[in-house]
Formats: sequence, C-alpha cells, structure tokens
Amino acid sequence: MDAAKGGVLACTDEAVLPLTQVFDEAKQLGYDQSHISHPFIVTSASTLTKLPMDSSSVDTVILIWKSLDSPTNQLIQEILRVLKAGGTTLIRKSSQSAEGLVDKVISDLQNKLLLAGFSETQLLQSTGIKAKKPSWKVGSSFALKKVVKTSPKVQIDVDSDLIDEDSLLTEEDLKKPQLPVDDCEIGSTRKACKNCTCGRAEEEEKVLKLGLTAEQITNPQSACGSCGLGDAFRCSTCPYKGLPPFKLGEKVALSSNFLAADI
Repeated sequence: MDAAKGGVLACTDEAVLPLTQVFDEAKQLGYDQSHISHPFIVTSASTLTKLPMDSSSVDTVILIWKSLDSPTNQLIQEILRVLKAGGTTLIRKSSQSAEGLVDKVISDLQNKLLLAGFSETQLLQSTGIKAKKPSWKVGSSFALKKVVKTSPKVQIDVDSDLIDEDSLLTEEDLKKPQLPVDDCEIGSTRKACKNCTCGRAEEEEKVLKLGLTAEQITNPQSACGSCGLGDAFRCSTCPYKGLPPFKLGEKVALSSNFLAADI
C-alpha cells in the first residue's frame, strides 16, 4: 500500500529496518501482511528535522526505537503531523536495554504523546505503546446543542394527610381580646386612671404642684412671645417661671426629678 495514498509509515533510529520486523509490529495493530505489502520506510529518523511525508497523509506510523533515550518531542510532533485524523501510531522500544530503563522510557514516552495531542494511549506488553490522533482537525468547529433546563414537576397528593391550621387554635385563641376599663387613654378626659402605671398620674401631679393647668402644659401659649425662651426672658409673673425652655404650642417636657429637692 502506498503511504502517500494513506498506508503505513515505518520509522527507526537505526540505519536499517528489516521488513519482517515491520510486519511483526503491524500484527499488533491487527494488520496482516497483505494490507502492508508496501510500507514506506524511513531510517535514521533521529537525525531528521522533518519526516518526508505530507501532513495528514498516512493512516499508521510504526516507530522502532533502539536508542537508550525516548524519541524527541520534535519527532513525536512530526508523527502527529503526518497522521490522518483518527490515525494510529505504534512505538516499540528495543528490549536490549535494562528492564527498569525501558519502563522509564515508556512512561516518559506516554507523557510526551499526551502532551503532543495524542489520545487513547495504550501500553503493549512492557516495551510498546499505541496512541491515536484525535479525529477532529485543528480549526474544525461543530454546533453546540442548546440545553434547555426545565424545572422539575412537583405533584401534590391532595389526599395526603395535611394539617388543618385552624385545628392548631384553641377556644381561648379565638376569643376577642378585652381592653382594660381603667386604661388612661380611654375616654375623652384622658385623665390618669385609679391604678395608673403609664406615668400619666405623675405628670398630673407635677402640673398640680406647679399651679398650671393641663392645657398650659400640653399647649403652652405666650402673650409676649418670650415665655418659651427660658427664665432669662420671662417676666416675674410668668406662669412658666422655673420651667425649662420650650416651643410654643408643643408640650412642655418635665424631667422626672424636676420637682425633687436639690438636697
């Protein structure tokens, strides 16, 4: 099969590559001799900067490597270049080296293949490795399917046991609350109740001690307009004498200790 038309390319770092050895390695890929009767062979591949093949021109590349070191990154890239999309490469390391050294070279070679862009690397026994060139080409594109996310449907069993919220309420909870009859805010007089606890009784007591009416405290007025400015501006007969400054029409604020003795 002519490699230029999509056959097998066999390479080696040696000066000579027996054809029988190429056939033996091709069997590892499932080929028989009739399918690779005319492989294209390149010797001394380690000295080449570029393989004498067109890009994406061969289906299979078989590399027989006898050097102690693994193939160079440049040679791996060249193998990737000449292979068609989906093509296969088989690299066989000579077993003449020490067993531990061969394992190290194969492991290093597997990493190089993956970094170069090969996929589906597979170890063959302990001295060989097979890999494939991806089926897509550089610069190729494909349409992405739009994934529509749908919310999961939730089915509610109407016959399931549901708690009736009204059953959680007791008869006491359903009773209308009764307002206290002695609340200071009830009624039009707004006077402190008998058992006042809101502070209205104390306020009324202060007003009585001052000799002022509730209206004078809650809605202070001034004929001269200066009563709210403080004692320095009040006349001697001012009913607000001694009280803190205030704004006209606004309730006079009395502190809790306003009428308390200084000593």
